[in-house]
Amino acid sequence: MEKEGKSDADNRSTITVNVKFSGRSIPVEISDESTVKHLKSLLQPLTNVLSRGQKLIFKGKVLVDEMTLKSSEVVNGAKIMLMASQGLHQGDGPIRKEASNFPTSRRMPEAMRPKRDVPQVPVVKSQLERWKATGVVALSECNLKVLPDEVLTCGPSARVLDISHNAIQHLPAAINSLSSLQKLILNGNEIMDTSLSWEELASLKSLMVISLNQNHIATLPPEVGTLTSLRQLHIAHNELIGLPSEIGLLTSLEVLKVNNNRIRSIPESIGGCVSLIEVDLSSNLLVALPETISKLKDLKALYLRYNGLKSLPSSIFKQCCQLSTLDLHGTEITIDVICQIEGWENFDERRRSKHQKQLDFRVSSSGKFDEGADQS
Repeated sequence: MEKEGKSDADNRSTITVNVKFSGRSIPVEISDESTVKHLKSLLQPLTNVLSRGQKLIFKGKVLVDEMTLKSSEVVNGAKIMLMASQGLHQGDGPIRKEASNFPTSRRMPEAMRPKRDVPQVPVVKSQLERWKATGVVALSECNLKVLPDEVLTCGPSARVLDISHNAIQHLPAAINSLSSLQKLILNGNEIMDTSLSWEELASLKSLMVISLNQNHIATLPPEVGTLTSLRQLHIAHNELIGLPSEIGLLTSLEVLKVNNNRIRSIPESIGGCVSLIEVDLSSNLLVALPETISKLKDLKALYLRYNGLKSLPSSIFKQCCQLSTLDLHGTEITIDVICQIEGWENFDERRRSKHQKQLDFRVSSSGKFDEGADQS
């Protein structure tokens, strides 16, 4: 005999709700049996507002996380208003209606931008002689669109090349003629994925620092793993969506700064960067970190603010025995979560010791952890 009544699956239906946020209407398809909390999780990548920073209002009432949309009388076509708490966001901040393709936080200051109607500053003989004598080629803010040929004549004399805050779109393959180059600074230019020949950079065996902040780089090629002499890699305020697994081949890398990008995950191979001391992953779209990050025995500072993280690798405090700075501001991680991680007490002791030695510190008078983790 057939059973009367409908199953739970039969009673469920998919509805579309329209969430109003910052001048936008965001359509979301969801089961009416889903909780408000689940709806918030769907809205997080669409708005960059962390779930705990969202307040959803329907018909003048705040929706409760544990209740279903159906029990909250939210029906197909319902209009819900989203209010965001300040500071509780991932990436570069809440996605606004008038957001540009190049977020404001990634733009260089107006005063530093090259003036289109100003001619390129010419290279004079005295400059060339000074470059060869000091080893420092300084051409920052010179309205350059290409690298001057004179720079390449410096050959092995050049140790530092600073061409930041210009309008350079391409770095020539002949850059490999600067065979003794140790620092390459390209901040604030028009560098894109195809602008660099990473194979040629890899031929610079003395190259220890590359800084590409404030450009338009979306991906790093596998060839980045061939830069085995690299000590510092700075690619903040770009358009990166991830890191290649070959990043783990950089065993001499000590500083990695990729904050203010669109990175959604970190490769497991990060554990191969055994010399890392400082890592800045702030203002990205991370929801989890690989357990292999715990293999970074020399790690002292880890910056994770403004990501959608809810937890940390289970052995991070136990294995990262040098870690003393951990920035969790604007994440979903609570103090209850981190206190339960094995090795927390030893980390907290190192953190306190470091702060006591600094004149400008951020620890409260009670000595409690104050690096951004909520109390509940």
